[in-house]
Amino acid sequence: MSVIVLIPLAAIVAKAFSQGLGTFWDSVTTKEVLTSLGVTLLFSLIVAAIGAVMGTLVAWVLVRDNFPGKRLINSVIDLPFALPTIVAGLTLIALYGPRSPFGIHLAFTRGAVFVALLFVTLPFVVRSVQPVLLELDKEVEEAAMSLGASNATTLRKVVLPSLRPAIVAGGALAFARAIGEFGALVLIAGKVQIASIVIFADVENDSPQAAASLSVVLLLVALLVLFLIRRVGGRGAH
Repeated sequence: MSVIVLIPLAAIVAKAFSQGLGTFWDSVTTKEVLTSLGVTLLFSLIVAAIGAVMGTLVAWVLVRDNFPGKRLINSVIDLPFALPTIVAGLTLIALYGPRSPFGIHLAFTRGAVFVALLFVTLPFVVRSVQPVLLELDKEVEEAAMSLGASNATTLRKVVLPSLRPAIVAGGALAFARAIGEFGALVLIAGKVQIASIVIFADVENDSPQAAASLSVVLLLVALLVLFLIRRVGGRGAH
């Protein structure tokens, strides 16, 4: 744990503050950094919200319905986990670049960044919600409906309360993944200012302290998200 996680993180923090707190503050409050943080956090929140809704729907269909090709789709859900994210960038350029077979040119725009983040965060909510759905007792839903509850009421009062911790946890993990994504964005982001791309540019420009400073900010955001996941998970357990 120390060798793999704690020592590298400590090294990044030490590098970020190596020239003093004032230099660290100046590094993370430049116009470029603030813009990249704003864009990154906004996109990550939107992607996590969409993932929470669509991932829950996909999980519901995979658990409750039977249809041809179900096993194939269930396997495809995990592709973002298995594929190198740089492959996602190449695929998106092929589909939505200047030579798009669909005539849609999104490369080097915020739309391309948005699509890339949706791709890499797809599995998180699906895989968080699926096990909970499998454990839900259908008799409780049937009892609610036999007492006159509509489908919408049953969903809102019976199903969603049980799924809420898993949805929140999956969405939070998707958010944490999105704020640090690099591989899927490096080829298609262009001049769109994303935090991970700014860090890469700082390293390329021989500014390791600036890169480490922005990395520490992203690290703090990720830790906050993971802390909130634990709090939500703890409440769900009770």
